Amino acid sequence: MGPTLRAARALVLLAGFYLLGLVLLAALAAADWAAAVHTPGAFALKVFLVSAVLALPIVRGMFMLRTPPQEDVPGVRVDESREPRLWQTVRDVAQQVGTRAPDEIVLTGDVNAAVSEDSRLLGLAGGTRRLRIGLPLMTGLSESGLRAVLAHEMGHYGNADTRLAAVSERGRVHVLRTIAHFEERADAKVSKERARQEKKAASAVAKGRKAKEVDTTGTGVTYRAMARLYTAYGKFYLRATLSGSRRAEFAADVAAARIAGRDATSSALREIPVIDAAHDFYLNCYATLGVDAGLLPPPGEFLGGFRHLLAARHEELDALRGELPTEPVSPYDSHPPIAERVARIEALPDDGRASDPVRPSLSLLADADRSFAAVEETVLTPAALGLRRLDWPELVHAAMSVQTERSAQRFGALALGTAGGEDTSPHGTDGGGGGTPGHGADAHGTPGHGADARPGADADRTSRPEADPEGDGAGAATLGALLDAIDAGALWRIAERLPRSAEAAAAHGRAAREFARPQIRAGLSQLVSAEYLRQGRARWQLSWAESAALELPYGHVDELPAALEAAVADHPDTGPLRALLEPVAAPETSVPTQAPAPGPTA
Repeated sequence: MGPTLRAARALVLLAGFYLLGLVLLAALAAADWAAAVHTPGAFALKVFLVSAVLALPIVRGMFMLRTPPQEDVPGVRVDESREPRLWQTVRDVAQQVGTRAPDEIVLTGDVNAAVSEDSRLLGLAGGTRRLRIGLPLMTGLSESGLRAVLAHEMGHYGNADTRLAAVSERGRVHVLRTIAHFEERADAKVSKERARQEKKAASAVAKGRKAKEVDTTGTGVTYRAMARLYTAYGKFYLRATLSGSRRAEFAADVAAARIAGRDATSSALREIPVIDAAHDFYLNCYATLGVDAGLLPPPGEFLGGFRHLLAARHEELDALRGELPTEPVSPYDSHPPIAERVARIEALPDDGRASDPVRPSLSLLADADRSFAAVEETVLTPAALGLRRLDWPELVHAAMSVQTERSAQRFGALALGTAGGEDTSPHGTDGGGGGTPGHGADAHGTPGHGADARPGADADRTSRPEADPEGDGAGAATLGALLDAIDAGALWRIAERLPRSAEAAAAHGRAAREFARPQIRAGLSQLVSAEYLRQGRARWQLSWAESAALELPYGHVDELPAALEAAVADHPDTGPLRALLEPVAAPETSVPTQAPAPGPTA
């Protein structure tokens, strides 16, 4: 379907919204006329009032012509003097597509590329064109992959998709706005009726009579019936316009394959879901790891650190590239499933242009580090920008130490009966890799799932582990009190304070002890890890390729498991554990090794 036919269809669909409004207004007018002619005056007046309140949302929806402005995506606008290679590449691609290049290029902080156009006269006249490119997307794509993405976006310009989007968007906004008006009025009427009945019921109770149950069934039904009419048209409108959007995506993919090559386009489409998943993991597990401790990575590294993750985990990412995501298909999707798009591109004849993944697309930027830092300023909130900045190794150690301390103190309070009812029980055995600190400071933990991922978290929080409200003295006292309780024969009474599954709660004797032993061992391991950190004899080590690891004093990684087992044995012995934790006069030589995991707590 060409641009002319698509424009005509968009205008017809928009006109359908106004036609529906006119039909409903005519129906209300007909009801008013019939009431005036054939019914008594009092009833006719009631019909007039109902018609008036129903007509108001219809008229408002029809004549509120201005559509709300699109939400501005945070980013940095770059001109040709700042990014000459990027601009030249975009212009070259636009010329090959046969369309006008964008007037603005904006670098953003998300895994996306998008085009827009400030069209006028319902899309009949073009306007300022704007291209948004996400730096994380550029981080993961090769130069040829980025050219394929740019060709796809320029294809939207060439097919007039951005201009015609103004008409479709206006129709969607008007339909949704009218539905919202009716729903708001229905909700307001229900609230008013509920308040009236509750007041009446309270009066009846005060007089010693039985109050009637509040029942708002049927209240606002007329408004909701009108909303259902518009909802039905809205569904038809969305299905019609979004099916056109999906066809536009296929057409833009074909334009990309024609300009950048079949293989490069297919490779880029396969790469985007991988980059998106990896970036989510990076944000959750690295970039926001220290937010809960008042920390962020160095300027530019909040976004730029994604490069380190992609370089270190290429084998894992290679496995993801071979498996396209399976997505549920809906008639209200604006984009086709990525697997279908890839299949269509790969079904095209071989054009002899192999994908060249050698040069990263970030090489098109004059100064990638400067760009990361500039975009970061727009992405983060003012509160987040005020957080303390640390290099990655220091950040991981400080943030993980805070999480380890807090997790250990929660378990200690629970085990000693001072938790105040908070559910902080260990939910796993130690020694398992891949835990998530902050849900418990697992010594093999992946940084950051437990960190507050909100960039606007409290900027006054400190990075020092000892700044935790349950700090040094309290932590050592908690561990000592727990070991003393174990020595006093209270090990299994401690186990009774921990939340248990139904199966564990029903067990008795040795079976009950076997259920409780891993739980206690995991929590005790948390406390031990926190004590090592307080003494300065352990350090969390950053790893981009795997989970963070706790580096223990030389030899302790071999001795600690046996000491923990002895402390939770049928006949407990805390001596080996106390000996390991005895402070030494001189610093011990440490070797990078992974400690037994303290076992995460919920």
